[in-house]
Amino acid sequence: MFGETRHEILRTPRDPEKLREEVLSMRLQMLQGHPNKSELYDLKHDRGGMVDIEFLVQYLVLANSSRHAAMTANDGNIALLKLAADLNLIARDLSEAVRDAYRDYRRLQHGLRLNGAQYARVPRGEVAGRIAATRALWRSVFGTDAPEL
Repeated sequence: MFGETRHEILRTPRDPEKLREEVLSMRLQMLQGHPNKSELYDLKHDRGGMVDIEFLVQYLVLANSSRHAAMTANDGNIALLKLAADLNLIARDLSEAVRDAYRDYRRLQHGLRLNGAQYARVPRGEVAGRIAATRALWRSVFGTDAPEL
């Protein structure tokens, strides 16, 4: 029952421009709610991090599921990014780079948390390429950079 309802809701056609504006607004609200005043890069909340990837995936699902039922799969962010590339919704090279970024972010986050870190933060240089790839995909999908504080 839940699966059918979820599938039906996801397949509902949406206005992509309105959805885009809502996503950009929600992303700005999250940035405001999780300011990072440290010199380190927050893997989850900073621009180009995990939250950006999660917003990208959810936008791709909501904007494209009415035309591509496969996008309703509950397979996780990495699989959905691959599927979006397979469906030519995003560039394959960006899909691969951002999937790698998400894997690395998760691995780093888990390691930090296992060692008792309060925040999942690393020197920006350690993940600069991953940040750049995520921001490039964001610009490709939304036509603009995500909001900054």
